Amino acid sequence: MKERIEEKDILRFENEYKSNDKYLAMRNAVSKHGINDIVYNIDEAAKMSFKFSLEIPTMPATNQKASGRCWIFAGLNLLREKVGKKYNLENFEISQNYIAFWDKFEKINYMLESIIETADREADDRTVSWILSTGIQDGGQWDMFVNILKKYGAVPKDAMPESFHSSNTGSMNQWLNHKLREDAAVLRRTIAEKGIEEAYKVKENMLSEMYRILCICFGVPPKSFDFEYVDKNKKYYAYRNITPKQFLDEFVGDTLDEYVSIINAPTKDKPFEKTYTVKFLGNVKEGRKILYLNLSINEMKKLIIKQLKDGEIVWFGSDVGKYGDREKGIWDDKSYSIGEGLGISFGITKEEQLDYRDSKMTHAMVITGVNLIEDGSADRWKIENSWGDDRGNKGYYIISDTWFDRYVYQAVINKKYLTDEQQKMLKIEPIALNPWDPMGSLANL
Repeated sequence: MKERIEEKDILRFENEYKSNDKYLAMRNAVSKHGINDIVYNIDEAAKMSFKFSLEIPTMPATNQKASGRCWIFAGLNLLREKVGKKYNLENFEISQNYIAFWDKFEKINYMLESIIETADREADDRTVSWILSTGIQDGGQWDMFVNILKKYGAVPKDAMPESFHSSNTGSMNQWLNHKLREDAAVLRRTIAEKGIEEAYKVKENMLSEMYRILCICFGVPPKSFDFEYVDKNKKYYAYRNITPKQFLDEFVGDTLDEYVSIINAPTKDKPFEKTYTVKFLGNVKEGRKILYLNLSINEMKKLIIKQLKDGEIVWFGSDVGKYGDREKGIWDDKSYSIGEGLGISFGITKEEQLDYRDSKMTHAMVITGVNLIEDGSADRWKIENSWGDDRGNKGYYIISDTWFDRYVYQAVINKKYLTDEQQKMLKIEPIALNPWDPMGSLANL
């Protein structure tokens, strides 16, 4: 046994590399082209036909631009279909900026509260370090989306359109987090020197500053607005002086409590058919906790197909950083022969991907269709994304069923499709996971 790399080792590795013409050919190929382009398997990709046996008509694709608000766009893409169907609209968007504003503001309060809650711990405590290093992000989870809508309602996009910084959040987030970490230091110092009551007075001033910054960057959220639209029959309608809560209740429909997040996390620490939450993960402090019901991948797909067959699209979360072509709009693990190209093999399981931090949920989208084969199982899925209509098939994408098995981690399902036993599990106190657990990841691409 030896710990160091020796010169004879390097010589052996080099000889092994140079002795195989395949590796040299690959080296020449990738000198001018990316590896993914070189190993693209056209025969497998050709099987990803953009035709589906079950397909729900949906509106044109939206565009989150240079922001990590995919979970908000996916959620609102789901809700706008309800509005469109109810009012006979060809195209319609609910303001993503409005939801993002209140999400940011609530996350700021949530972070400051987490700092106060952990003020008795050392700054290098793992939980404190996680809170500080994570800061506030664009990303989120389904239950966080629900919390914002239930507290603040919603508005049409016309009532609070996009701003530069709502669509390009990088620099704004940098300065918000810079200030929040300074605020964290002030809060911890104030608690140590003057006590908790004084800290809450200081916190109120911090929130006032943050609200001001968000208004500058996003605009001021409207308290009331006029809802005007023209339907498919070119008929004009106008509803005057509506509040965001009224718009949600009367025009969108407040059915959010009917849905639950199901996950597929096949790890030993998360048995199936049990519920989970994540410590220190949320936005609205008084809102509902993150809640997951962990199911097998086959059970997850069965529930998704049930919902699609009833004509309702499905919010879901996956790891889009693996085996994908954003321009063609394909995610398929078989369309990339990366192992053959590099002379290696990949045998990592989904359980190991999670345990060894190779994969996690990174992006939320909406499932709008599926191709069912003779035995009733799926071989590919149609996806509505929020990266604009200049990619994929006018903003719509396709994922293979094998990719689904490996990289889909979460879906939002109407509770009515769950079994009686699964519904009973939702009433049991969930198992609390650590903040850094892979299931605590946010959709932020």
